[in-house]
Parts: sequence; C-alpha cells; structure tokens
Amino acid sequence: MSKREQGFTLIELMIVVAIIAIIASIAIPNLLSARLNANESAAIATLKNISSGQSQCQASGVIDVNGNGSGEYGFFGELSGRTAVRNSTQRISPAVLSSAFGNVAAARVSRSGYLFQMFLPDATAQGIEEDATGGDPDNGQGVDPGQAETLWCCYAWPQVQGNSGKRTFFVNQAGDVLATNGAVVAYNGTTTPVTFDVAFAATSSAAMGVPVAANTLGQDGNTWVVVQ
Repeated sequence: MSKREQGFTLIELMIVVAIIAIIASIAIPNLLSARLNANESAAIATLKNISSGQSQCQASGVIDVNGNGSGEYGFFGELSGRTAVRNSTQRISPAVLSSAFGNVAAARVSRSGYLFQMFLPDATAQGIEEDATGGDPDNGQGVDPGQAETLWCCYAWPQVQGNSGKRTFFVNQAGDVLATNGAVVAYNGTTTPVTFDVAFAATSSAAMGVPVAANTLGQDGNTWVVVQ
C-alpha cells in the first residue's frame, strides 16, 4: 500500500496545525483591528451627521418652546421624528435623522459598537439628557429654551472598550469632532459612561457654554484632539 493510501502521518498533521495556528495568530488581530477602525470611522461619520441634523432642526424653528421665533436644538427622539418636539404635539417631518435614532434606551442610542448620548442645557448650561425612551415632550427634564438655541453636545463611546472601539468622540454646535484615547479615563459601555462635561476645557467651569478641550486637557483629565 502506498504512503498516499495510508493517509497523513502524525508529524504531517502537527505541521499543518502549526501552520494554521501561525496564520490565525497573524490574521485574527488584523481582523479585530480592522473592526475597531471601522467602528470608530462610523462613529465619527455619525457625529458629523448628527451635527448636520441639529443645524437643520435649529434653522427650521420647529422647536421653539419660548415662542421667540428662534429655533432650538433637539434630542434624538425629536430629531428622528419618533417623539413630539418639546411642549408640542408636533413632530419633525421629514425627520432630520434616521428613524434608527428613535430607538433610544436609557437615554442612549446604540450603533455600530458605540453608544451615543445627546445633552441639552438647563438654565445654568449644565447638560441634561433626554427621557429614557427618547425626546422630552413635556420638557420635564428642564431644558432651557434660551440656552438650547445655541448649545448642545453629543458623545459616542465604545459599548465594549477595546473590543467594539477604543476612542471616545464628542461634537457640539461648533461642528468639530474631538477624540480621546482615554489614557486617564477609558469610557466603556454602561460601566463607565460619559457625563456631559468631560470634553470641556479643564481650565473652565463645567458648563456647556465654555470652550471645549480641543487639543488640551478636558474635565476628565484626558487629552481631547480635533479629528481631521
């Protein structure tokens, strides 16, 4: 009987397994890195889309709680048309964000391995979140109409730090996206979520009207850099 008919020897099988292991050790980290990069790129693009949607919402004047003719910024529930705008039964139509942003849970939206959270200002420019399931129809959260005409901010951070993403991102009414690698505080899903003020300058008071930490230290001690 020939060697081919006898099948593989143990040594040959061990060599094949070793080769497969070597290939896997090279390929798997590259695949994980590619997924992280894709998720982070998607998060940046999403924040830019949110910024555009906020601009449309404010310019349209569809949210005008104090009735002064100047539009206000909105929460995810409002921007997606999922809920009525504050102090009204009216909804934004057509919506300025995808209906997917109406899927709010615990005041956050989950997309491509990241959690997104919107903050609007109260009377002292402290950031407050929307209702747990989206929007704020009765304005029970205490959004200040005057402050909401000029201020808003949104964060995106990994659902699983190091697995679905590494960096945390921020955008506000200025339109620039900031990022931190979390050297001091690494934000991680619901275990270590953001607060509204972490990307604002450490040298300023914790309020939405102060400068952001562009290429400087934030309130959280992390360095926040402008994403090019």
